[in-house]
Amino acid sequence: MGRSYRDLVEWQKAMKFVTAIYEVTQRFPSEERYSLTNQLRRASVSVPSNIAEGQARFSQKEFHHFLSMARGSLVEIETQLLIARNLKYVQPAKAEYLLATADELGRILNGLISSIKNRVA
Repeated sequence: MGRSYRDLVEWQKAMKFVTAIYEVTQRFPSEERYSLTNQLRRASVSVPSNIAEGQARFSQKEFHHFLSMARGSLVEIETQLLIARNLKYVQPAKAEYLLATADELGRILNGLISSIKNRVA
């Protein structure tokens, strides 16, 4: 685990995803500032944060745990994006792009989780 979390493709993609979430939530209605906007932003920040924190831990088991938490935040974002789309806070095409991006990030995270899990076992 000698490399930096910044070298992880998962972290890099998650950081770009946070920016995309912040950009799309800027257009949400002001009454959503402390609810859906806040939830989406917090969950999106949680993904790269958990990847970084897990990579900085001293064991593969802890890294696996934090990657699992990042994956949980990612599916939370997917659910919230679907809600935002249904409420017409985000254009359908933009929602589909963000959902596809979340899906790709999820697959990459799943691969890393599987790799770490095999090392722990």
